[in-house]
Amino acid sequence: MSQNTNRQALIKADELEHFLDWTSKNGMQHEYDTIKHKIFIYHQACRLGDVRLPMTAHYAPEKAGIKWEEKNHILCMVKAGMAAVGYFENGINISHKVFRAYMVRKKQGKSQIKYLKTKGKSRAGSRVRLGESEMFFNQINERISNYLDTYPIDYIGYSCSKTLWPFLFEPGSTLQNNKHLLYKIPVHIQQPTYGRMLEINGLLLKATLRLEDVAPNLLAEYFEQNRESSHEDEQW
Repeated sequence: MSQNTNRQALIKADELEHFLDWTSKNGMQHEYDTIKHKIFIYHQACRLGDVRLPMTAHYAPEKAGIKWEEKNHILCMVKAGMAAVGYFENGINISHKVFRAYMVRKKQGKSQIKYLKTKGKSRAGSRVRLGESEMFFNQINERISNYLDTYPIDYIGYSCSKTLWPFLFEPGSTLQNNKHLLYKIPVHIQQPTYGRMLEINGLLLKATLRLEDVAPNLLAEYFEQNRESSHEDEQW
């Protein structure tokens, strides 16, 4: 487990069950949120933090245990003028496509969609950018549709600013029709490149522990044990 300065820690898949078992044995309670795929950790009614589970983990509250499953997923990351879409089998990228479109007005740096909210569509440049924008979102949905038609998909992870939601999730679009599979990627993505998509996929295959202010003291023993264990492994 690696702890960050912003009170977050990544937990490897093979450490997750040990961590949850340790918290239970030390008098902490778990509360699972199905929609967010998170386990909230409490001690004497005080929330210590939460664990966002890996997408390949299935949590059974009645057994308080983790079950690992092979899953297929799509990642879709969109910014104005650029997008990356990929298909993954059990965490391994099988196919991907990066899309680019002429959607940004060079002088102002605004996307064409934002610009059209305050200006008309009469200028030739605006019409070109609007046409590219429509093609851009159509291509994204077509790519995802092809994956859905070809492979069994368990979920679709997406990252997209709210400004672009009406265009990406247009009524009748593939994403809108499969919204039950949607999972919002809980990480800010500045540039949706292929490399960044692989990084995000790696994060989604790990658990993320987010700590409240009161948590470090109560969990200090576990972190200390983990550091000692890591040190022993290095010496070995």
